[in-house]
Amino acid sequence: MPTALRHFKADFFKALAHPVRLHILDLLRTGELSVNELQTRLDIEPSSVSQQLAVLRGKNIVEARKNGTSVIYRVRDPQVFELLDVARRIFNSHLIDTQSMLEELADEEPVTTKRKTPQRLSGR
Repeated sequence: MPTALRHFKADFFKALAHPVRLHILDLLRTGELSVNELQTRLDIEPSSVSQQLAVLRGKNIVEARKNGTSVIYRVRDPQVFELLDVARRIFNSHLIDTQSMLEELADEEPVTTKRKTPQRLSGR
């Protein structure tokens, strides 16, 4: 794989590596939203929303357009949602594996060691 492609992928995944940015993308699944709508739904400081949108915009994951005084955002390439769906399936698979392991542990009989109680020495 060419070095430029590895760097692109690393930068792309770094842009996705924040819970607020993932939340923004989830909100944009249903269509375009204004910055105000995103701020309301995210319930975080406006400066944080702007900062996270700037990262996504900088990596061309979202794009903005002006509509009067509002700025409207949308996901540039819907394949991003496919990627996030694959990540969810991987996460679910890990959960299932962990759940199976926990069930196996629960089915095992607990190892108990009998504790000897100290016997009193009889006085001679």
